[in-house]
Amino acid sequence: MKQNYDEIRPYNDAEIPAAAQRVADSPYLPAIVNYLFPGKKVEEIQQLFRNFRSVYDFQITIMYPAIRSIIEKTSNGLTNSGFETLKDGRKRMFISNHRDILLDAAILQTLLFDNGIETTEITFGSNLMEGELVVDIGKMNKMFRIMRGGHIRDFYQNSMHVSSYMRYAVTEKQQSVWIAQRNGRTKDGDDKTDMAVLKMFALSSEKEFVDNLSELNITPMVVSYEYEPCDFMKTQEIFISRYQKYEKEPGEDLNSILHGIKQFKGHIHFAIAPAITIDDLKFCDHFERNKKFQHLAGIIDKRVYLNYKLWPTNYIAYELLNQTYRYKDQYTQEEMDQFVEYMEQGLSSLVGDPSELREIFLGIYANPVINYERLFV
Repeated sequence: MKQNYDEIRPYNDAEIPAAAQRVADSPYLPAIVNYLFPGKKVEEIQQLFRNFRSVYDFQITIMYPAIRSIIEKTSNGLTNSGFETLKDGRKRMFISNHRDILLDAAILQTLLFDNGIETTEITFGSNLMEGELVVDIGKMNKMFRIMRGGHIRDFYQNSMHVSSYMRYAVTEKQQSVWIAQRNGRTKDGDDKTDMAVLKMFALSSEKEFVDNLSELNITPMVVSYEYEPCDFMKTQEIFISRYQKYEKEPGEDLNSILHGIKQFKGHIHFAIAPAITIDDLKFCDHFERNKKFQHLAGIIDKRVYLNYKLWPTNYIAYELLNQTYRYKDQYTQEEMDQFVEYMEQGLSSLVGDPSELREIFLGIYANPVINYERLFV
């Protein structure tokens, strides 16, 4: 029996006009327009929304210029690599390291547009899908909901349902999907694939390991920001978590989204790493079940580390953390001075032991270098 995905799926084209009308009428729209489209009249944007008839209309008219505006305002440029490998027409399960709640997936969509490739559907946590405006904009932008929290007895059923939808999207609906390699963002800069995500992929098929996962065409994607979005907020959270259970404040996720949008990011690079092949899966297949997924996670991690663009900020943090000059040819003294000033100014506003906060902050930037080094040890 065909499953019903209405409660989690994105909007289809037939649902766009009504959703777009709700967005046009939202009292929050003027504030969004003023930031993303300065110089444009709110009435002009409202009229655009009232004319939308498809997902494509919304993405190319609103989302593409909005994300490009964010990149232009808050970065020193966006580069990419590996996108030529996506032009074979195959649909994919993009599994990505995750540094910013909104921008990781959103910037990917602009790069797909630029390369003449159809945009992906995007996983979005139910904790973030709050409020009519957020839900409408998210679902108009091909986002689908993954349940967060809830009772443990519901977790398996929710995971099974999402797994089934993602397989349906890739294999039948012919839509690529973006998902983070773990539940939530990497806070400490140490990108690692959670085996639970890979096991969730497999839940929706009774096929054996190789056939099960090969039809999803799992493709690692790697995002590298020169200046980590929400770096000081992440530092504070890690510090608190060392001593007590971290409890999010009301509206904290939305604040993180807004901070990530507005914060200066330096240079940004997006890389498409080589997809997981049948030979990769066969290599894992002779292990017992948990080891299969552990080895597959390891293959994905290596491709993330190899394709992560290391910036001067990463090397500088590594040097400061380890009191070494191993990478002194990777940055200038001016870049070192700028980073230290940035760090000291930001850390001064945080609560906690200064030396421990400094160590946490430097670790966020240094861990990509450490992970790259481990590939060759």
